[in-house]
Amino acid sequence: MAQEHDLFDDIIEISKGFDFLKNPLGGVTDALDPSAPQWNPADYKERPRGNTIPCLTCKNEKSGCTACMDVCPVNAIEVEEDAIEILDTCRKCGLCAAACPTEAIISPRLAPKNLYDDIVSAATSHETAYVTCTRALKRMPRENEVVVACVGDITAETWFSVLADYPNVSVYLPLGVCDKCRNTGGEDILGEAIATAEEWAGTGMGLEVDPKSLKCHKRREYERKEYMEKIARTTGLTVTKLNPATAALASVTQKLKAHRHQITQLERTLNTMCGTTTTKRRRSLTHGRQLVLSTLQNHPELAQNMQVSTPECDFDKCTSCGECVNVCPTFACDLVGSGRFALESTYCLGCGACVKVCPEHALKLVEHDASNLVVVDPEAEEKAAQKAKAHEEAQKVKAEAKAKLDKMLDQVEKLAD
Repeated sequence: MAQEHDLFDDIIEISKGFDFLKNPLGGVTDALDPSAPQWNPADYKERPRGNTIPCLTCKNEKSGCTACMDVCPVNAIEVEEDAIEILDTCRKCGLCAAACPTEAIISPRLAPKNLYDDIVSAATSHETAYVTCTRALKRMPRENEVVVACVGDITAETWFSVLADYPNVSVYLPLGVCDKCRNTGGEDILGEAIATAEEWAGTGMGLEVDPKSLKCHKRREYERKEYMEKIARTTGLTVTKLNPATAALASVTQKLKAHRHQITQLERTLNTMCGTTTTKRRRSLTHGRQLVLSTLQNHPELAQNMQVSTPECDFDKCTSCGECVNVCPTFACDLVGSGRFALESTYCLGCGACVKVCPEHALKLVEHDASNLVVVDPEAEEKAAQKAKAHEEAQKVKAEAKAKLDKMLDQVEKLAD
């Protein structure tokens, strides 16, 4: 339901009018100013780097993983002799970084957490946020437009985390853009990633194909808060005290900071539950898995929508050789006690490397829902317990007060008789 326009909205509109009168040719002068940012598709592209430590093929050739090489449109990736080489023919499309299941191909610009932050920043402050590519936009992006080299650069895990909390995000992809693109396969990868994310989140992703339909409208509450903060900086007055509802609104920075804190706390919780290391090396969470775990922590009901695969061990066949531990990219599995196979499912990516290298075929991947990926939040539990205790005490005080009142009324009635 649309919110009614009030006096404060009028003040903001008048302020915008004054800003325009001060600089009526602002947009034109910016376009003519050589020092102003100019559209350059290369600014949104980045040559990836290889990290051999989590690379499945570098760990063991038997893993059979060729995801990065299969998706590269120009065959610019070679993995051999325990090394990942990115050739000079690389188009910097970023598809390899999104395809790698263990995030062994590194591209800081396309890191799932960085993309999540960019999209959430736009979605929090604007009515609609758009994710698009350089070929689709062909101009400097607005505040609510997130540009990547290729639309296939965003993983299903990232889309899932966005969709779970921000239904106002859409993909902008005009018809025919992908047909002529040299990043072959990007559109198919996007479709598969979004389809998976929609199934997990139980909601749909918006799609915009008409450039004339792109809007850049700030959220009403965000625009109000932004305006009052501007007054506070200019006058020194704490204007937010005049409007408690707006003062309580979390800013973009606060939301992202809270999300980062949640991930940090989640890792601490896992370290407490599982231990920080295995017999071989310290366990690690990929960025994508961090996003999934934090989302499921906030929305545990979505775990039943997700299907994940984890290895199960036939202990009658297992010889405790340790090959599974050696090849695991996140060290999710370990040999404990007298050499018994054990798995920490929150770290397991379901890559199947352990299954492929097991000489005795003692391991097999089993598909199930993601219920075991829901990590209880100690802080949330403590707050809930405190809230329940406070409610209980309030009810107790209320009952005692009612009892005293009833007793007084009884005495008044006796005196009246």
